[in-house]
Amino acid sequence: MTAKNIVPCPVNVASETGRLRAVLLYRPGPEIERMTPLNAAHALYSDILNKPIVDTEYHYFSGVLERWTQVYYVEDILARLLDQPDVRRHLVEESCDMDNCDDGLAAELMDLPSDELARTLIQGYEKPDWDCVSDERYLLKPLYNLFFTRDASSTVYNRVLINSMSFEVRERETLIYEAIFRHFFRVDTLNAMEWNRDARTEGGDVQIASPDLLCIGQGIRTNTKGIKYLAQTFANEREKFSILVQELPQSPESFIHLDMVFTFLGQHQCMAFEPMLKKTGLFAGKDTTLITIEGGKISYKQYPNIIRGLESLGWDIEPVIGGGSDPWNQLREQWHSGANFFALGDGKIMGYRRNTHTIDALDKAGFAVLKAEDIVEGRVDMNAYDRFVAAFPGSELPRAGGGARCMTMPILRDSMV
Repeated sequence: MTAKNIVPCPVNVASETGRLRAVLLYRPGPEIERMTPLNAAHALYSDILNKPIVDTEYHYFSGVLERWTQVYYVEDILARLLDQPDVRRHLVEESCDMDNCDDGLAAELMDLPSDELARTLIQGYEKPDWDCVSDERYLLKPLYNLFFTRDASSTVYNRVLINSMSFEVRERETLIYEAIFRHFFRVDTLNAMEWNRDARTEGGDVQIASPDLLCIGQGIRTNTKGIKYLAQTFANEREKFSILVQELPQSPESFIHLDMVFTFLGQHQCMAFEPMLKKTGLFAGKDTTLITIEGGKISYKQYPNIIRGLESLGWDIEPVIGGGSDPWNQLREQWHSGANFFALGDGKIMGYRRNTHTIDALDKAGFAVLKAEDIVEGRVDMNAYDRFVAAFPGSELPRAGGGARCMTMPILRDSMV
């Protein structure tokens, strides 16, 4: 399917593990090379990346998904939308306004062909008079983090939450996703900042556990006002609804989102970082709070950990411990997104192969370990396995600070039976 004849699918995600039918991705482009050790921290990276290796790793990551489901790519949809004059004008003007560009650049961008404009909005626009010395090389800033498609927008049932990003360097991503979901998929959107300018949400913190339950991380990226917005939204719409909130450490950066310490593997299994469950180390004193919405009223109750909170709602769920039993291995593998798995279906997941102790723990828990290279090259059929982990290579990608769930924005899943 080419960029010009792609057609939208329905938008609906009511669980983390229903059979995946459609997903949105973005292939990392030249923008990830447009940082230096001097600006990497501002771009929210802990290191600079080797793009040829990124390209190889992403090829196997996206290749697994293409073997399984309908894959939409941000750059293809964006180029198509830019053929629409109103969308083009809005994206150019708002992008230039957010990056404080002058009217002359906006006029120049308006005249670009759609595919070139799409690349420029993502990869940035270099200053014509850059002196080869100053730190600020780009008038329109590159979107270094766009390939983490989970964060700036997230499907919440039959709507999309346009997230209110916590760092300025990522704010412009939301313009692109809002255009995609409003004008291509034509779906209603939610936005916490329209309710309160200080409310913050990010997709890595929002997990769609079931049709009547969200699990949400509260930390440096998603704050209490953002969670209150979601609670009040569903209190106005649902007779009964629950939100299970796990408080996260404010640092280091490996704990930025809930999906860095907890992800669903299936209806009855999850991946978890053991200190979060035991409330030890950086998780000592971190609350686990169940927000219950019933008849428009909101109540709160504390639980020892997220597993106990789920059990109180009737969930029978067993954790697989990321990193295995050794505390040092747990810390090492959590740092490189060892708990960050993405479910293709119930008990069908994908994640980084580099986290060997975590992969071993999944093997012991009954997951067949499949190499992504074998899947992509047709030597292994995922459909032949009841439970599996598609383990893809990751030496450079994890250094950007995210894993399989971070790099995927599911659009459509089957309902869980």
